[in-house]
Amino acid sequence: MSAALINLAAEQRSAEVTDWSARIGWVVGLLLFVALVYWLMRQGWKWRGSLQSDLPELPQAPGGSTAGDVRLRLSGRYHGSTTAGQWLDRIVAHGLGVRSRVELTLTDAGVDVVRPGATDFFVPAGRLRAARLDKGIAGKVLAEGGLLILTWQHGDRLLDSGFRSDHAAEHTAWVEAVDLMNRSTTTHDAPVPAAHAPAAPHTAQITTEGTAR
Repeated sequence: MSAALINLAAEQRSAEVTDWSARIGWVVGLLLFVALVYWLMRQGWKWRGSLQSDLPELPQAPGGSTAGDVRLRLSGRYHGSTTAGQWLDRIVAHGLGVRSRVELTLTDAGVDVVRPGATDFFVPAGRLRAARLDKGIAGKVLAEGGLLILTWQHGDRLLDSGFRSDHAAEHTAWVEAVDLMNRSTTTHDAPVPAAHAPAAPHTAQITTEGTAR
């Protein structure tokens, strides 16, 4: 047997020894890094919640017949709320930062937001400011028009809440219905124009011209 064949046989018998201590060290280090990132995210969430402690409790849906007739329903997902016009300024107080399944119901009284596994809330019609189609909110980016954004007043803050229907074609109907509701409310609450205001009672002018003479 030649020397080359002997060397080849020796190389085949020499299996590489696995350095288990190094591998275990890498795995432990990776787990510690992931735990640190998770802890930092949790602390950031708590810090943001403390900054939003002035936000009042979420309004709840009225009971009985005060809710009015149902105009629209929507089943889908709730993707979060932000300060209006600032899609990365997430609102986390009172569970508004928790993503979940959602059932939306639009009535004459407002929008009922039912979230299985998270806090339900209600947007009264008088606080509903606008609705639009968008593509991103609170770190969630979808296709253009993939999100239904409802803008509403809560306390001293104007909020954007993002929803995605299981049937995205329903978004347009919601935008139109909310816009119609707002226009009806504005027309109803608008001041009476001066031309149609009741005339002021006529007051006779008193002159002292004759007296002066």
